[in-house]
Formats: sequence, C-alpha cells, structure tokens
Amino acid sequence: MENIKALDEAYVAHTYGRFPVTLVRGEGSLAYDEEGKEYVDMGCGIAVNSFGYSDSLWAEAVKEQLTRLQHTSNLYYTAPCARLAQLLCQRTGMKKVFFGNSGAEANECAIKVARKWAQENKGKEYATIITLKNSFHGRTLTTLAATGQEHYHELFQPLTPGFVHAEPGNLEDMERLLKENRAAAILVECIQGEGGVIPMDSDYLRGVEKLAETYHVLLMVDEVQTGNGRTGTYMAYMHAGIHPDVVSTAKGLGGGLPIGACRMGERVQDVLGAGDHGSTFGGNPVVCAGALSIVERLDEAFLRSVREKGDFIRQSLEGRPGVAGVFGRGLMVGVEPDPAFGKTAGEIVGECLRKGVMFLTAKNRVRLLPALNIPMETLRKALNVLLEVMGEKA
Repeated sequence: MENIKALDEAYVAHTYGRFPVTLVRGEGSLAYDEEGKEYVDMGCGIAVNSFGYSDSLWAEAVKEQLTRLQHTSNLYYTAPCARLAQLLCQRTGMKKVFFGNSGAEANECAIKVARKWAQENKGKEYATIITLKNSFHGRTLTTLAATGQEHYHELFQPLTPGFVHAEPGNLEDMERLLKENRAAAILVECIQGEGGVIPMDSDYLRGVEKLAETYHVLLMVDEVQTGNGRTGTYMAYMHAGIHPDVVSTAKGLGGGLPIGACRMGERVQDVLGAGDHGSTFGGNPVVCAGALSIVERLDEAFLRSVREKGDFIRQSLEGRPGVAGVFGRGLMVGVEPDPAFGKTAGEIVGECLRKGVMFLTAKNRVRLLPALNIPMETLRKALNVLLEVMGEKA
C-alpha cells in the first residue's frame, strides 16, 4: 500500500501538526482509516461537515450540478449562486451577499465594507476596526491583524494597520477604544472558538450593539465557526437578539466544500460596487448547490435537536471526574480538564484517538464540534470514551 504519510512529509508544506491517521472514507459521523479502523468523528473537519460524511442529499445536489456546469466566472449569472444568496438573506433579514471561498475571505470582505462605508459616511481617517482580545479571524495578513492573539502576529510583521483589541466582556474598555480611535466598525465573535470556546454574554453583545449605535460605527459579527446551526440557532448572534450590519460565515455552510459568505444589512447593502471586490471561485455553482442543500434543512425542528444534543453533552460531562468545566452552546462545546488529574487537552485527545474517537483542542480545552445530525447513540459512545480518558489520572 502506498505510504501516504511519507508522501505528505516529502511534498506537503509542514504547516499542520497532523495526527498519525490516514483517513480514506467516511459515512455519517464515522470515519475509517487505511487499515479499516473506525472512528467517531467529533470534529467534522473543524465544524465543516454539517451533516457528516457522504450525506446523500448534499452529495446528490453536488453531483447533479457537477454534471451540468462546474464553474463559470462571475461575469455571468448562475441559479445556485442567486438562490443561495436569496435563502441566506431570507433567513437573516440581511440584504446582500458576497461569496468567497473561506472564512478569512468572508472577513476580508467585511473589513473592506467597513472601511469603504466609513470613508463615505464619516471621513477617510475613520478606518480603525475594534476586535476582541483572544479572537481569531483568519490567517491572511489582514485577518491576522484583526485576530487578538499576539502569538499569531510574531512571525509576520508588519501586519495590516488599523486594528485595536478590546477586553472581552468589558464594555468600558470597548467604549474607551471607541473614544480613543477613529473607528469604522466593531468585529466580534459570539463564541471565541479558536480562543478556547469562550462564549460572550448576551448582555455584553447587546451592550456592544448599543455602543456601535452611539458612536456611529458598524457592528460586524464573525460567524465563521458559530454559524449555520452550530450553536442551536441559525446564527449564534440570534441568541442575543442583536442585529449586526455585517455577518461573515463559512465552514459549515458548504457541508464539506469551500465557501465563504459575507452578508450585508440595509446600511451597507450598496457599499460595494462593480470592481470594488471580487473572487474567481466565489459563488461557484457546485459549491452553492451543496450549500443550498445544507441551509434548506436548518429549520426550527432541526435546530431544536441541536440544542437538545448540546444539553445532553453538558449534562453528561458536568461534574464528572476529570472535568473542570463545560463551555459553549449547542454542538460547539469546550471541555476543560481538571488539573488535578494531570492531563492536558492534547494528551486527552491523543488517548481518545487511540480508542477510536476524534476530538479537537482549543487552547487548554477539548473541543467538540460533531456533525449536527450525529445520532444520539454515537454521541453517547463518544462521550463515554471522553469521560473514561478524562477520569483516569495520569
């Protein structure tokens, strides 16, 4: 059998700390390696495979479009792109959508919208965008600058200027930065995913919305990881009842194919004109056809099931040996190990992998991002393995 790990080591840039597993196929929430070993996947490609592996409705939608028209430039119209934009706006009350290929591109678009809007409505000097410390907004130079974690910045100076970072949960610090800077917008995550699965309090988010209104800046929400049903509402900001001007999303929207979407509300729907922005692959008809099959199924009954599974995870883990705390919403969960048991999140994930369950980490926490339709018996099996590993002292 071909040695895939050796080929990867020889020819792929060493930007990932891969687990020692070569996956060859998957079905639902189960993945299989080259030796036939079965794994319960509790990460689904980092919140990407919304309905798991080889979902039949998604695969059929993709296959049908693939045999009709796999790509055309954005100089022409295609039905999947237009229909997906319509659905995304109808589900949120937003007015326009720009399609790219990733979360970073969706956030790049949001930043460009904010800068152009501020230049036209406040003045050229109003360009600063306020984000939160411990945030994560992407790996391009500009979205790295937006990211509020210094260790991501160290090797890539100079970054794009015009970003400052507020203390999460601290409205006084946010207002201080609004007073000290000529701001165009505020950009926040409702749950800091890469920052450790840290939810922002709903009162805080409503307070940020009020400050944005008071200081005449845009409110932008990064829903790259939290969106598309992940937290039990269609978008995570809906838990707080706020109304952002711009919302970025990606990951679970495509069901496994690359897509990013930047939604724009009424205030900014006409900011971008012809030639202001673009993407060769953005709005690709095959990817949009797959995304349509995902979003169409995220109705209230399905979202309720996501919330119920999230409650089940919390009830199963809270207060158990080795568990110091459980954080997050819906099926975006962070589990903090009890230091008394002597295991790091990375060590726990490694042990679980050997036992046939694939978890992720986020800072010092074990991260759970299972498929939104994971069967309860499969979820229970994965949690039992996690509890077994976390409850054993090192």
